[in-house]
Order: sequence, then structure tokens, then C-alpha cells
Amino acid sequence: MKNNKELSRRKFLSNTAMATVGTLGATQFLTSCSGSSSKTKEVKLPAFLTQAPDGKVLKAGLIGCGGRGTGAAMNFLDAGPNLQIVALGDVFQDRLDKCRGELKAKKNVDIPDEKCFLGFDSYEKVIDSGVDIVLLCTPPHFRPAHVEAAVKAGKHIFMEKPCAVDPVGARSVLVSAERAKQQGLCIVSGTIRRVQKDFVETWRRVASGEIGEIVSAHIIRNGGSLWVIKRQPGMSDMEYMLRNWANFCWLSGDHIVEQFIHEVDVMNWYLGKIPVKAMGWGGRQRRVTGDQYDFFSIEYVYDNGMHTHCAARQITGCSNLTEQFITGTKGFANAKGILYNHKGEEIWKYPYPEEGSADQTWKVTDPYVQEHINLVTGIRTGNIVNDAEAQVNSTLITIMGRMSAYTGKDVTWEEVMNSDLYLGPKTYAFGPVVPAIPETIPVIGSEPKV
Repeated sequence: MKNNKELSRRKFLSNTAMATVGTLGATQFLTSCSGSSSKTKEVKLPAFLTQAPDGKVLKAGLIGCGGRGTGAAMNFLDAGPNLQIVALGDVFQDRLDKCRGELKAKKNVDIPDEKCFLGFDSYEKVIDSGVDIVLLCTPPHFRPAHVEAAVKAGKHIFMEKPCAVDPVGARSVLVSAERAKQQGLCIVSGTIRRVQKDFVETWRRVASGEIGEIVSAHIIRNGGSLWVIKRQPGMSDMEYMLRNWANFCWLSGDHIVEQFIHEVDVMNWYLGKIPVKAMGWGGRQRRVTGDQYDFFSIEYVYDNGMHTHCAARQITGCSNLTEQFITGTKGFANAKGILYNHKGEEIWKYPYPEEGSADQTWKVTDPYVQEHINLVTGIRTGNIVNDAEAQVNSTLITIMGRMSAYTGKDVTWEEVMNSDLYLGPKTYAFGPVVPAIPETIPVIGSEPKV
């Protein structure tokens, strides 16, 4: 991998809002309305396709056969005609078998024995199995290596979020994404908000100036506890951690990176800017396994002095809310589909069609399917889509927040960009994890564990 100093800071400071347009497969253009010298610019976007165009058969292989991976395989098959899932790879036989069974029961898809691959090297075998596309859905620790291998093999990629758990991995994905562009390969990310029609139309209106200049954002995702796999007799360290991956930082990045990235990505999309510093805090009250926090609160600071606030919690029994509020000089936006003036009065609301309505212009296609529609459309039309840079940015910003919360110290973007932090082992085998990764929780103000 390239030394991080070879990577241009400017690359990370580019306007990631354009990733949405690239994913839709058309060029954004601006039209100036008549008026004062500070003209309002109306952003226009191409229409959403509800199905990918027909074309030659495209064969996909799934790497990571858990619940999200199985779901991604179903979503891919729903994206258009002549799409096939032809190979599966996982480290656990039971997960592979369950995925295989669900594909047969729900989609009448038979995966032959010789196309089912088991082990830590199963991703290589799936990539080499004659597929056109790989669906990368393992725990995110493995994503950078899998993206790199897929690009080297000339495969198009669906890349579930997040793309990494540490700065070393994120920078590796950026390098791979640049190589993919040079090779004419498509990469589509699993950060679904940018392909969700109500979110996109709200963004379009804000980008057109309907709430004025953006001055701040308030982003929140509070929900219940996630699933837990408790250690069973006979489980090695590696098996226990892999089966319980959502509770270990080296595998998931902690929930601020693994789940909250959806909401932070909305913030980055609207602002089109990278924060220069994170001031974070958090802790753990109820989590019962792993080494992660169960709540975070992060203040992000920008080069113009703007502040945004992001908070996330995974604790059952509390009030829950997921919202992305963007504040402008003339009003504020609920990114799900409402604009307000500063009096709190609605000035626009997304026109969801009534059930049974003949006019489905504003129907929101399932974004988990839409992302695959965009991927297949890009491949079949030759209008290459590659939104990896936007996901790298959002991944690094969440990592920056986690690093600050774990240490109790302010963390700058430059520190993240130059960090050699790598989480997890360098080699993989069932048995002890080497070097050992203790199941201990970060304590702020002590020796940092980031």
C-alpha cells in the first residue's frame, strides 16, 4: 500500500456530495435563476431507475454469508433481469449452509457444492470462480484486503459499509478505489441514504439553497442493544470474536463506525466538508460482551469555525430516535424529507404517494435494492459509478470520533490521516488471536486504546 504521505489531502477534501450523482449514473448540472448577484442555483438530478436495464448475464459471488450478506444477495437478484448469484464464501459452514438454503427457498437459486468455499481464503476462491461482481459483506475489518483483491482481479464491487475499522485500512481502500477507476470498474457502497429517493430530493433542495447557507448539523441515532453471541465451551478466541463480531472493535470499528456511519454520511453529504477536529466522549453502561462503548457524543469542528454534533446509543429500555437535522441561514431540514423555516413551520414535505395511487413518481424504492440497481446500471451502460471515496471519508470521520471518545482527547483530521493505527491480527486462523486482543473496555484519560 502507498505511504499515507503519498495520498493527497486534497483528495479527502473534495466535495463528496457529487458521489450521489455519480451513483445515479449522470452528471449533475446547475442552472442559475434570475435575480440578485447572489443567484440561487437549482441542482437537477437524473431520474431514479426502479430496475436496472437488461443485458448479458452478470454473475455475482457473495463473500460473507451472514444476515446482511444473505440480504445483499437477495437485493442484487431483485435489481433487474439476468442477474445471478453463483458462488458463496464464508469462514463458517453453518452460515454458508443457511445462506445457501435461503437462496434456494426464497429465490430458487441453487449454488453447487463446488461453488461454495470455506475458510479465511474463501474470498480469493469466490473472486476466482468466474464471477463478474463480488458482494463484500464480511465484518468490516476484512474489507480493505477483499477490495484490494477484487480490484486486482478486475471485478466490479458492492462494498458494504463501513469500508474499514482503522486509518490504515481506510487509506488502503482509497488506493484500491483509484485503481478501480483506472480499470473502469464500478464500486457501489452500502451507505444507503445517498440512494434513498426521499433523502436525495431533500438534499437536492438544500443544495439548491432552499434553507440558505448551511451553518450546522445535529445528527442522532439512538436505538436498542444489538445481538450478542456469548462464548460457548470449546470456542477458540477467533471463533468467539468472529461470531460476536459486532461487539469487538477490531472487527466492527465499534457501533459509531459500523452503524452510525449511515447518519454521519448524511452530514458529510450535505456539508461537503471534512471536519478538522473531533471532540468526543462516550462510555459503556449495559453492554455485556466485547470491548466497545454503547454510547457516543461527538462534536466536530470545521475550518470555518462551524460545529456539528453527532450522538449515538445502543441501550435497550431508552427513548429511541434517528434524525439528521441540517441547519441553514433561512431554515432547517429533516433529511428524511421535510424543510422548515426558522419559525418551525413546514415549507416543503416529501410527497410520498398514497397507497394504491396510480401515480408512483415519488415512490421510494428500497434503498438496499436501489444501490444494486445503480451498480448493475453502471456496468451495463458503461457509465462507471464509484462512490468509494465518499465512504472512505465517512469511515475516517467516524473513526476520528471513536479515537477521541476512547482517549478523552481532541483528535485532528491530520492525526487520523497520518495514523498508523491498525486493529486486529495480521494472520487469521482458528485458535488464539495473535497478538492477543483482551476483552477490555477503553478507559478515557488512561493509556489510549483507539
